[in-house]
Amino acid sequence: MNAPPAPPGELTVVKCGGTAGVDAAAVCADVADMVHAGQRVVLVHGGSADIGALGDRLGVPHRRMVTDDGVDTRYTDPATLEVVVLALAGAVKPRLVAALARAGVDAVGLTGLDAGLLRARRTPVHRAVVDGRRMVLRDNHGGRLVGVRPDLLRVLLAAGTVPVVSPPALGEDGRPVNVDADRAAAALAAALDARTLVLLTGAPGVLTDPGDERSVLARCAVPTTGVPPGVGGGMAMKLIAGREALLGGVGRVLVADGRRGDPVRAALAGAATEITTRSPNA
Repeated sequence: MNAPPAPPGELTVVKCGGTAGVDAAAVCADVADMVHAGQRVVLVHGGSADIGALGDRLGVPHRRMVTDDGVDTRYTDPATLEVVVLALAGAVKPRLVAALARAGVDAVGLTGLDAGLLRARRTPVHRAVVDGRRMVLRDNHGGRLVGVRPDLLRVLLAAGTVPVVSPPALGEDGRPVNVDADRAAAALAAALDARTLVLLTGAPGVLTDPGDERSVLARCAVPTTGVPPGVGGGMAMKLIAGREALLGGVGRVLVADGRRGDPVRAALAGAATEITTRSPNA
């Protein structure tokens, strides 16, 4: 009689930041070592550096906007959406899948469009501040995640394969919608009942002083509603994503340094800021 299969290792969702400082090769090597040790990993990625570089080559300006709820995000007009899809699916994702293959791990690259993995609602009209000017935007192809269909990922994980996932998501009209990769990672972690979400970035964690990396926090309590106070830009979005993951049932959320060797395992061992939640009035 054959012995029953060993129970699968705990699931970790890793978000590999897209800034130039994050060492994607080290992230992939670390993920591969975890998989070889029997753990299950989903790798989610952005690609801000590649998106910016490709946009420059194609003459497509990259602009940011601040929405009425205070969130700083990419302004995704039709030309920018093409750049986002080309950069993420055509450059970043193949690079990560190939790095995992060199480390002896089978990986499959997916966007949120594949099998309707990520579902989003496009906001038809945005009132936002763009480049310092308040505007009404009618051509923005960004939106908010409204659902995840994780069945395909479960099949891949059961086969010992690492899913490598990125935006865009599938809109209600069947067209691509750009969504934040940190929040996509949080939604996937919650849908898959992940034990841990690790958000890797170009800093050692959440800093009390952005100019001093020694000011990293061991823990950062985020209010359960509203924009986290005291931080801005990409870190604010990571805190929002972390909150969404925790409220969705993820065991713990870590913001950690993606520039170092063994970045994921170092984060799991304590070299990170752990995100917690608190009452808005606490």
